[in-house]
Order: sequence, then structure tokens, then C-alpha cells
Amino acid sequence: MPPNTKSDFDMSLPISIGDFSTASDTEIDEGNDSEQVFFVSTYTDFEKLAHGPRGHEAKKSLYVYRFNPSDGSMLLLNIFGEKNEVVNPAFSRFHPRLNVVYTCTEDIENNGQIFAYSIEANGALRKIGQVDAGGTSTCYLTIDRAEKNMLAVNYWDSTLSVIPISPETGAFTGPIKSMYDPKKGQKMVAATKKSGGCNHSNNDDSTIRERQKDPHSHALVLDPVIGCIAYVPDLGKDLVREFLYNSESGAIEMELNVLPSGLCTGKPDGPRYFEFHPIYDIAYVVNELSSSIAVFAVDKVLLKEIARAARAKESMDRFKGRSTLRLIQSISTIPSAFPTTMNTCGRVCVHQSGRYVIVSNRGHESIAIFKVEQKAGRKGRLGRVGFFHTRGETPRHFQFDYSGQFLIVANQDSDTIAVFNFNLSTGEMKYSGNEYRVPSPNFVCNCPLFDAEYTQFSADMSLSENDIIATTGEIQDPILSK
Repeated sequence: MPPNTKSDFDMSLPISIGDFSTASDTEIDEGNDSEQVFFVSTYTDFEKLAHGPRGHEAKKSLYVYRFNPSDGSMLLLNIFGEKNEVVNPAFSRFHPRLNVVYTCTEDIENNGQIFAYSIEANGALRKIGQVDAGGTSTCYLTIDRAEKNMLAVNYWDSTLSVIPISPETGAFTGPIKSMYDPKKGQKMVAATKKSGGCNHSNNDDSTIRERQKDPHSHALVLDPVIGCIAYVPDLGKDLVREFLYNSESGAIEMELNVLPSGLCTGKPDGPRYFEFHPIYDIAYVVNELSSSIAVFAVDKVLLKEIARAARAKESMDRFKGRSTLRLIQSISTIPSAFPTTMNTCGRVCVHQSGRYVIVSNRGHESIAIFKVEQKAGRKGRLGRVGFFHTRGETPRHFQFDYSGQFLIVANQDSDTIAVFNFNLSTGEMKYSGNEYRVPSPNFVCNCPLFDAEYTQFSADMSLSENDIIATTGEIQDPILSK
């Protein structure tokens, strides 16, 4: 590991920007809610990771920036979190209605920890809770539709946990209420790096064989229709698992189905993340090891049938082996001549407009952008727009601003975050001139802060999940459905 020759604060200063802005020459309006806050997490202890970052270990865990939507510049507001307490925070989730942000720690030796912070416009963070994730190398967090439970995914031992949260404050209201183990209690076969195991950053045949000796859950996404089916990509077994989730009891009750995450070519896929299209009945799975996106049609009718049966407490046996997904396309995320052994995919994202799907390539060091087809009979399928260099190494994560016109990329191994303009008409991106030094950045979370009036209004307008399902057969937005 190269020596860390700069302090964390120095590492966060802009190294190349368009309109240079610092606290000394720019008036800071700490009450301006028109600008968003970005919450950036970093790796602090490489030895506790399954993979092997090549940048600098961070001395502090979390960075908070104010984003200026007029030019894409970012102003550093806060550096927070002791590296020995908040170890390798690597996934974050902003509450859908409250000014609360959650982050979880990635550690293959010790159980992951989930931290909850209230976040303010001036970048201040106040810890409001901490819970054990129940497994190692925690990598994904989901809040259910009723905002009463958080579902956590532990990559290393593949376990899934459900943790209660308060709908009023977002704070944890207790420890884990239920756990699900796809391994069914079996011990891990693969060894950690310290014990002679492989570096999960690599993508050669021997590394893949080692990685796929065990299941490795990598995400959990609830269906957008009812919120009762949890989709879990299993990177270790090349599968997408479909679980029945009971939001009232806060439990993953049973596995209904498993299906391949790609074309079944005989080569490993390694499904990493799962995303639904906001309009079409389509889902996208990014396969980390094969550098591909699998496009699935979603059976909305079957989802509703499962939800009705579960609500009526009927036997669910008739749904076993019946998938709500059907593969309709697979497309590569890298140029055809580029070796897949030199690349692994990072994040997949559907642009908020629904017109584009975006993937990061770690190794090819690019963002791959695809246009979503809108013609009847082909809705949701993808056509390639192009590949765009990220101006750094290992783009582990990226995030759009609230407008969808700026893309912020975390280049993990070059210790930088870079900001790009995103053309809504063409889907192309262009470097904005804004780039900032952050040691080993791994996740960028957009926190568009709510004012107190909105939070209260949202709470007053909210309906219970059971009431909505009972009257409509599915979850709807209480405002948009009027």
C-alpha cells in the first residue's frame, strides 16, 4: 500500500475545477436548501476487506459536501467519523422522507455495523443510532414501503437481516428482529485474504472459482408494486433469488424462486445490483464478473397474485418455482475487444427520466451509458450510447444530482471524485472541470434535504400499507394517486 503523504483534509481539496470556489472566496449560505448535500464514504482499513483497494486509507470515514447545481461544483462542509469506529463505510441510504442518512461498515472479520445520522444543511452529522447487521461485510441497505423496517445484506456470509426503525424519527427501535441465511447455517468454504484467500478485486479464473465457492448476497430490492417480493442477486452462485417479505412481521419468510442472472453461457456472471425501471415493467441486473447487463420483464400480475395470497394467509406453495422475472436481453458493458478478465462492473442505475441505464466499469475505467427503448414490443430493452472515461481508476460508485444533469463519480483507487455534465437529450456525459481529492471514496449518497413543513405534511398524508393494499390491491403514492 502506498504511503499516505497527505492529510485527509488536503486530500479533499479540488485539484481541477471550473469556477474555483472555497470558503474564503464564496459566501456560504448555510440555510440555502436549493443546493443538495452529498454524503461520501471511504475505506479506512484495507486489511478488513475482501477486495484490495490501491489508493490511500482514509483517516476519517465520512465526507459531506454541498453541491452547487448551477455549475456542478462541490464545497466541503464536514469530515466526520473515526476510522476505528466507523470502519470501511461502503453503502449509504438517505431516508425517503426524513433528514436521516444510514451507512454500513464492510468488514469480513467482524459483524457489520449500521449507523444512523441526522444530517443538516451545514453538513453537521449527529449520530442517532447504531445496530449490529448480524453478518460480515455489510453491503446494502433497503427501507421498506411502510418505513418501519430496514433490510440489510451481508456480502461475506450472505445473510439478510431485518431491523426495526421508527417511521417518525428514522431511528432504530430495536436490534435485529429476523434473519435469513441462504446457506442454511453451513460454514463458509472460502478463506479471507489474511488466511490465504483471494483478492476479490481480481477477475481471473482462479479468483472467480474461489469467490464462487460460497453464496454472496450483494443487494436486496423490494418490488415496486406491493413491496412483498425481495430480489437478491447472489454473486457467488450466479442467481437472482426471489424471497417473500412480510412487512408487518418484519421477516423474510421463504425463498419462492431462483433464476440465472444471465444467459447461462457456462461462464460466471456474478450478479451485483438489481434495479427496476420507474415506468416499464422491466428490471436490470448488472453482472460484475461477465461485464454485462441482463434485462428482465417483470410479471406484475403474478406479483399482485402473490401479495393477495400472502395477505389472505394462504399457502404459498403454489408460487414456488414461479418466477416474476423473464430474461429478454443481455448486453455487454465494455467494448467487444476489451478482456472481461480486466474489468468488473460497479454500479447500475436507471436515470430518473427512465430514458437511460448507466453502469460503471472498474478496469476499463468508464461509465457505460445505454438508451432505453420506448417502442411497443421493445420497451425497456437497451441500446448503447457510448463509453466515457471517468478521469480516474476504479469507479466503484456514482450518483446523479437531484436534477439528473450532473453525475458524480467515486474513483476509488485514484482517490478522487469527479463531476460530469449529463446531457438529458443524448445521454452523453462531459467532464465539468470539477474534481476533488478524497481517500478511497467508495459511495456517493445524494441527500436532498427536506424542510420541516414537508416532513410534517408527508407524515400527515401517509397511509398505512395495509389500508392501501386493501383498497387498491397495490401500493400507491397517496399524493400522485389522487
